[in-house]
Amino acid sequence: MKLQRLWNKFKFQWFCGLFIVFFCILIHVSFLIPGTNQGEHLKRLEGLAYDLRLEATLSFHPAREFLPIIIVDIDEESIKKIGRFPWSRTTMAELHQKLIDLGVTVIAYDVLFSEHEVNPIDKIISKSQNGQLNQNLTLIRENFNADLEFSNTISDSDTVLGLLLEHKDSLQIGELPNSVFTSKIAFDKLPAPDFSGYVASLPLLQKNALGNGFINSAPDGDGFVRYAMLFAKHNGQLYPSLSLEVARLYTLSDSVSVISEEFGDNYSITGVKIGNEMIPTDDFGRVAIPYRGPAFSFPYVSASDVIFDQVDTELFDQSIVFIGTSAVGHADLRTTPVGVLYPGVEVHANLLEGLIFPQILPSRPDWIDGAVVVSIIIIGVLGAIILPFLELLGIVSYTFISFSGFIGLNAYLWSQYYLDFPQVAILLMLALQVVILGSLSFFNEHKQKLKIKNIFDQYVPPEHIQEIIENPQSMSVSGERRNMTVLFADIRDFTSISEQLDASELKEMLNLYLTPITKLIFEHHGTIDKYVGDMVMAFWNAPIKVENHEELAVSCALHMHKKVEELQSRFYDVGLPRFSIGIGINSGEMNVGDMGSVYRRAYTVLGDAVNLGSRLEGVTKFYGVKILVSENTFSKCKHIAFRPVDKVKVKGKKQAVIIYEPIDLVSSLTSEQKEKIFLHEKAWNSYLRQSWGESLQEFTTLKNRYPCEKLFAIFCQRISKLEQMNLSKEWDGSYEHVTK
Repeated sequence: MKLQRLWNKFKFQWFCGLFIVFFCILIHVSFLIPGTNQGEHLKRLEGLAYDLRLEATLSFHPAREFLPIIIVDIDEESIKKIGRFPWSRTTMAELHQKLIDLGVTVIAYDVLFSEHEVNPIDKIISKSQNGQLNQNLTLIRENFNADLEFSNTISDSDTVLGLLLEHKDSLQIGELPNSVFTSKIAFDKLPAPDFSGYVASLPLLQKNALGNGFINSAPDGDGFVRYAMLFAKHNGQLYPSLSLEVARLYTLSDSVSVISEEFGDNYSITGVKIGNEMIPTDDFGRVAIPYRGPAFSFPYVSASDVIFDQVDTELFDQSIVFIGTSAVGHADLRTTPVGVLYPGVEVHANLLEGLIFPQILPSRPDWIDGAVVVSIIIIGVLGAIILPFLELLGIVSYTFISFSGFIGLNAYLWSQYYLDFPQVAILLMLALQVVILGSLSFFNEHKQKLKIKNIFDQYVPPEHIQEIIENPQSMSVSGERRNMTVLFADIRDFTSISEQLDASELKEMLNLYLTPITKLIFEHHGTIDKYVGDMVMAFWNAPIKVENHEELAVSCALHMHKKVEELQSRFYDVGLPRFSIGIGINSGEMNVGDMGSVYRRAYTVLGDAVNLGSRLEGVTKFYGVKILVSENTFSKCKHIAFRPVDKVKVKGKKQAVIIYEPIDLVSSLTSEQKEKIFLHEKAWNSYLRQSWGESLQEFTTLKNRYPCEKLFAIFCQRISKLEQMNLSKEWDGSYEHVTK
């Protein structure tokens, strides 16, 4: 029976969880397995995850061997000392010879030598008209052949020259070397990258170099260089990368074997073999580059220091040298996981180190994609079962444990075993399950709370019910003291109006009035305290704290009067009388909380500040104004324009307070309203100074201009009386009301 209830309660979430598992398996198989042509954005995410893992674990790799690789840099200092680049082949021959003398084993050039250097003798002959001189110069021409000098120097060492493969048929410069590869499968059947053009070294240089390798990079779709091609095809032949060719010479191997296997009607590459060392690759002959660290993780030596014998000779002994350039205008910079301005020559150095020590190459075995699918199934099914039972804290804990656990295990496998375990599909599944199943749990919980809330919303403030649902411990019988704003709104002459209506008409009138008024209070974040016949009492800043509650209450009052004006035509249509309302507002310290007996409770406010708000509503009719607010409320409303109404002592209060009438938003005042407020404040200030003649004249002017406003007539009558009285020095301009 219990299992049946659980099934009925969670079956939809369980089905959703299993669907997410199936969806993420489909995503991985369709888009994230190497060789698929779709899902470029997902591959970028996988690449980003690869980069973050690589960068985060650079310092956690176990102790590893380092190959003695040095980068000889044709840098700004070298150009400053020797001259602009490209240098003469004579200079290159000198640099090469210096390296040979230092005991370097292999020298590799990340530089192209595809053009002949002009012989200075040829320049002289082309300008000279002296036949005998030209004949003599021809005899010594070869002594000044820089290409020949460089070629002869190359022949004295294990040298690898760089070449560039291109996708343009028309671009075929220089001479390509013979292939150093062997394969049981014809080269043209191997799924290696195919190029139609090339830029290679001069034949004169080519014939004396023991090796040639392409310097192309193989960036992913987002431009990051994470993997490297070990070989590529041109015209049915295979050619090695610069690093692979250096590795072949360094290991004294005559050739490189390509290992492949049948894959349906095609073939896939599984690795290359140099001597007796097998180097696993992906299906296309690529390997992940095992970056040592950020740029300049290998020793860099300025080319000028080599030429001028300013180097540590022990550093170069039995080393491998890559020659490249970082000079402005010649720098070959790449975007890599460990740096966005990474020297291309150092990419070759990293790759070479991995080829010599294959154990540090990040590996992605053939079984890895199957392991991803199995992991998705195991983790996904567990998540689908567990998540529907969890509440917020449990979901947060599950999210933290599952994400950190998988990422930590992944980082461990990478740092200890160089295992490139794909991450995106599993992380995507975890994220989707947490978001979707967690949202469904919240939705179900919300539905239950909503049922409770809808039952009680008609009886107590909705915010109060919400707070009770979300935090039952928030209930407090003793209540609390809080700075709040209270509003009282009452229909004027309601007794006489009600006498004109029968019970059903009176009910219809109150419903038509109270419904939009209540909506306005809720929209301005207020809480309805109670309805007492036609009277509405509301307060702000409890049970939920509200910023600027004074201004919200006054703004609500202004909107309430506008709504009443809109209702007049509707009342007329149904045969109901016109009416107006008075509103009183006060702010201050009030007691708020659940108050009452064991039989009935109410969430309400009490205190002197509440009573003052009620008194202010009562005197609106006396002054003939729609809204009155206390000075406490007035002082907090920076965006609403007011005019002072009076300084009063209401019934039951000894302390005089200045009361104000809100007019409108400051930004919405018309020029007439601004002038009226100005004239009123001028008359009011004269009144407080006891400048009776000046004040009477100003209020009389206002009364004549606005004869419908009762307030101006009141002050004219009051000033006429005060002029005849002998006021004490303690008179503060206040007027005492003796009725509510």
